[in-house]
Amino acid sequence: MIISMSTTDGPNRDDLAPVDRLDEPPAAAEPPVPPNPVSSPETEAVRRHTSMGHTKAAATWSGLVIGVLVLIVLLVFILQNLDSVTLNLFWWEFSVPLGIGLLLAAIAGALVMALAGGVRIVQIRRLAKRATKPQG
Repeated sequence: MIISMSTTDGPNRDDLAPVDRLDEPPAAAEPPVPPNPVSSPETEAVRRHTSMGHTKAAATWSGLVIGVLVLIVLLVFILQNLDSVTLNLFWWEFSVPLGIGLLLAAIAGALVMALAGGVRIVQIRRLAKRATKPQG
C-alpha cells in the first residue's frame, strides 16, 4: 500500500521559475581544473629543486640574519651602558663597563649550561650503547 500526499492548492515547486534575489550576489563560476600532466623523472627533479621547502641553506640564512639582529641589539645595549663598574672575582679586581660585565656574565652562564648539556648527552650516549650491545 503506497500513500501519496499531494496538495492541489497551487503549482508544484518544480514548476516555478527561479526568482533572482537582489540581495544575493550572483554565484561565481568555478575555475576549470587543469588536467593532471603525466610526470616524468625530469619534471619531478625540476619540481623538487624549485620547491619552496625547508633547506639547509635557508636555515643557515635564517640563523645568520637572527644572529646579526642579536648582535646589533647587544651593541646598542653595551653602548648605552658604558658606566664603569668594579667586578671582584676571588682576589682579582676588574674595572669594566657595565654592558661588558653583563655580557661576560651571560656568556659564562651559557657556557655552564652548555657544559651541563654536554655531560647529559654523554650519559645518554653511553646508555644507548649499553642498550644496543648484545648481552653475552
